Amino acid sequence: MKTDISDADVSGTDVTLPSNTVFELLLDEQRRYALYYLSRKVGAVTIEELTERIADRDENPTPERVEQITVEFHHNHLRKLVESEVLRYDADAGTVERRAAARTLDPYLELAFVGDL
Repeated sequence: MKTDISDADVSGTDVTLPSNTVFELLLDEQRRYALYYLSRKVGAVTIEELTERIADRDENPTPERVEQITVEFHHNHLRKLVESEVLRYDADAGTVERRAAARTLDPYLELAFVGDL
């Protein structure tokens, strides 16, 4: 007997993500860390703050590396996260904020970053 768990609620929230979306969002290290970082914040965070925290994971990030991460995040990851409805992006303010659906990812993020507390 096959059980369909694609819409299973793994986090106790009313909003869930299909398993394919979960895996795709968590596939990239920068996206994974961005989601984890935002799970530790209340409210909106500037793109600048978020990309600086991603860059800080590199040893001694250069300004060029921070800029590269910022461009990559803005053009690749941000769109995917917004389209998946896990983040809200305010272009005027330059901020991102978690949406309810992002809570579905929290158990996986906790496992991925257990030593980063």
